[in-house]
Amino acid sequence: MLFRQLLGGAAIIGTLAVSGCASVQTTQSGTVGVERTQYMSSMVPEKELEQEAGQQYSDLIQKAKAQGALDRNASQVSRVRTISQRLIAQVGAFRPDAANWDWEVHVLSSDEVNAWCMPGGKMAVYTGLLTQIKPTDAELAAVMGHEIAHALREHARERMSQQMVTNVGLSVLSIATGVSTDLGSKLTDVMFTLPNSRTHESEADMMGVELAARAGYDPRAAVTLWQKMGTASSGAPPEFLSTHPSAETRISELQAASERVMPLYDQAKGKK
Repeated sequence: MLFRQLLGGAAIIGTLAVSGCASVQTTQSGTVGVERTQYMSSMVPEKELEQEAGQQYSDLIQKAKAQGALDRNASQVSRVRTISQRLIAQVGAFRPDAANWDWEVHVLSSDEVNAWCMPGGKMAVYTGLLTQIKPTDAELAAVMGHEIAHALREHARERMSQQMVTNVGLSVLSIATGVSTDLGSKLTDVMFTLPNSRTHESEADMMGVELAARAGYDPRAAVTLWQKMGTASSGAPPEFLSTHPSAETRISELQAASERVMPLYDQAKGKK
């Protein structure tokens, strides 16, 4: 009898968990036309997630500092921050409130080819990206614009919301007991462990190209960047085996998007 009651309660609570997802408009569509409707769970509050991201970022930066891996090369740091500042100045085209985020960017010494931007604008670029890919400023702007776009679009929060809904057991436990979900561990998963979906990657590509163009960086550099990435990861699996677009698909989409935003780039150049 108790088991049946639990099942009935679980079904009701599971429905509540699903209904807790509401459609939101995180960003404006921009010139590239990113207009997909997003759904966020009330169990992943935006401000609480930003606070958690800020704490995790602080801990990571302190650890890197203790290991002597934080901002070791002044030239690299200056370059990365100059590019990031120009990109951040353009976020209002997609999301005006993001201009007031507490943005922060550091360079971390690591052989990993990587960069990321957490909710609320906490960013990092790894030296492996700079030394192995050897990006031009415009190519680096494409990478950083892409990562900034993930944060503007709140992809981490969206993915966490999807997990809340699909993992009914966790949702039931959280609602039934009144115990809040562990935002910290889930944020770590979506930021550093689990790959982004193809949809999220494509949206970040498109928005990143536009941010770069508005900041005065040639958007076509996104194409040459991913050509370099494709060469560096020549052993990558076929597209149907990956959640990421293949290099060929990505390059084709970036070529189309870069042509669409070229007038923005030409306009930005004219202002210099």
